Amino acid sequence: MKKSMIALRGMTWDHSRGFDPMVATGELFAARHPQVRISWEKRSLQDFEHFPVEELAAEYDLIVIDHPHVGGLADAGVLLPFDWRDPKSLHSLAENSVGPSFPSYHWKGRHWALPIDAAAQVQAWRPDLIEAPLTRWDDVVALARRGRVLWPLRSPHQLMSFMTLAANRGTPCATEPGALLAEHDAIAVLEVMRELASLVPRECRRLDPIATLEQLATEDQWAVAPLTYGYVSYARDDFRQKLVRFANLAMLGSDGPSGSVIGGTGLAISAKCAHPEIAFDYAYFTASQDVQRGAYVQSGGQAGHRAAWLDPSVNRAVNGFYRDTLATLDRSWLRPRHQGYLKFQVDGSSAIDRFLDGGIGAADTSRELDRLYLTSWDSSE
Repeated sequence: MKKSMIALRGMTWDHSRGFDPMVATGELFAARHPQVRISWEKRSLQDFEHFPVEELAAEYDLIVIDHPHVGGLADAGVLLPFDWRDPKSLHSLAENSVGPSFPSYHWKGRHWALPIDAAAQVQAWRPDLIEAPLTRWDDVVALARRGRVLWPLRSPHQLMSFMTLAANRGTPCATEPGALLAEHDAIAVLEVMRELASLVPRECRRLDPIATLEQLATEDQWAVAPLTYGYVSYARDDFRQKLVRFANLAMLGSDGPSGSVIGGTGLAISAKCAHPEIAFDYAYFTASQDVQRGAYVQSGGQAGHRAAWLDPSVNRAVNGFYRDTLATLDRSWLRPRHQGYLKFQVDGSSAIDRFLDGGIGAADTSRELDRLYLTSWDSSE
């Protein structure tokens, strides 16, 4: 008897790094399972960051998510946990995580997504304009005084930079209820941010990492973006006019390239999926070692599996992107993921924006961040 077709719909984000590898892995999986068809759709990056994932879970079987959504999504019961199926593969992925990518999707004893893409705030630089990446924050400031630095400061990246710098100097922000950061530490970080913000173009306040990297790759005035989420696409020789290379953080503190806010994406499955077994098989397939360092990266994806980050051939194709930033990823910092965190991320970014505009002082900004952070826990269990 002929098997009936199984159709799965997926939603991801609109960038070659986010969309193309999902299409490629869907086609590869379907070639091995002829009765399955997987179709992928995409949303803009802004929609991806802010659109209620609960609504997507009602319409799509497979959803690419940011880990800060995990607390709210898990508590709302809109996703299926991975830990009930194929525990051996789940353990293998945990063992081969890049930094805290794998645990970032773990919440209240269950696992809600598989890490398919790993990223953190790293340094982007133009090898044709400077001889080597910067190693100290003082070097960043010196280069900014010469008008050569870009810094993405569009929401939520003001807050991401604040959190990264706080952790890198050895005073990480809180991840449990309480004050976000001791006031004297928060003031120190805010003053570091104000100094650099005064030296970069005003337009940085409207730039996200993609827009920043676009300018870095096409305009010869800019040599470094010291805090931007890494995008492997720009490390390919033929992606844009000029090659952008990536490196570990330029250190504000004394403990190496530590504390960068982990990003990346995970593949989740809707609780309303009509074919969960097939969806789980596809998710494990996409996150697996062979696919991640093969079809996934070859189609423009940014790998989440450690084997791809260490693979010499994968690194050769992207001018050492993975090798040169791995230390930052492995020592990156996991931000809160409770149900109220995403509202705090928006409101906290706005508070820092007002500070950088001169509308509020550093001490008042610290207290406002504490207030917003404490309030964010009111909707959590």
